[in-house]
Amino acid sequence: MIQSWIRLASVVLLCIACGSTLAAADATAKRHAATGMVLRVDVSHRLLDVSCDEIPNYMSAMEMPFKVRDAKTASGLKPGTKISFSMVEEGKTLYADDIHVETTAVFEPEPIEAGGLTALHKALNPAMAAKAVQIGQPVSEFVLTDQTGRQVRFSEFEGKVVALTFGYSRCPNPTYCYRLSNNLAQVYKQLRSRAERDLVLLTIAIDPEHDQGEALVQYAAAFKADPKVWHFLTGPVPEIQDVAAMFGMNFWSNEGLITHSLHTVIVDRHGKLAVNLEGNQFTGRQLSDLVRSVMDRPS
Repeated sequence: MIQSWIRLASVVLLCIACGSTLAAADATAKRHAATGMVLRVDVSHRLLDVSCDEIPNYMSAMEMPFKVRDAKTASGLKPGTKISFSMVEEGKTLYADDIHVETTAVFEPEPIEAGGLTALHKALNPAMAAKAVQIGQPVSEFVLTDQTGRQVRFSEFEGKVVALTFGYSRCPNPTYCYRLSNNLAQVYKQLRSRAERDLVLLTIAIDPEHDQGEALVQYAAAFKADPKVWHFLTGPVPEIQDVAAMFGMNFWSNEGLITHSLHTVIVDRHGKLAVNLEGNQFTGRQLSDLVRSVMDRPS
């Protein structure tokens, strides 16, 4: 009987010791609340590259690799996804725990109205829905005219990565068109050494009535756009609408201005859609990191 009590006491003490060890290990793990944009996902190795936002008093904004605890978590993510998570340091390994998908959409009346109208049009017009290019699908050919007056074919950029957005020079909201084009300016600044050879930037003007000729030249000049790398494109409204529809973007004239949704697109070297970011809740640096990650993909 005494021996049984001794064995039981030994088991209890062992459990307490193990619990204390685990608690101590957990206590030494450093945790930080973090947010960022997913750049790359390797499901088989449970790896994630994230363009992280700044964590005040801890680290500057930077690109970082993380392990995830299980492949299922990684499989639910894709490049361009905004996430919040717990950054956990365990020894020399960084883990991304408690991952939550965030939105890049902007909750302001104009983009919401445009997005709602786009959804309604797709529901009522299946042909429009069929135009939308899905991730991994090829982007169809289109021909528009740039700020130099040259006709530009999308197919001429094969072998290069294309970053594309939409806008118009008279846009009154600085967080809409200006921010999206300024993001492209940041991409050019960060990846200048690879521009022209590996990278093309496109801003498609959705107000061709005003943004053509000298007005388009001035629009491009506002961002110091190099016409060999960054094309500001215009053309007939129906043709611009066709291009916009490929990326789920919609716009229309509204009391002299234009109501529109916000989209930034990345197309890979093979002319296939790699990323379609809706909204404006990401930084130029994050877009640069994302474009670089697409440029660095194996051919």
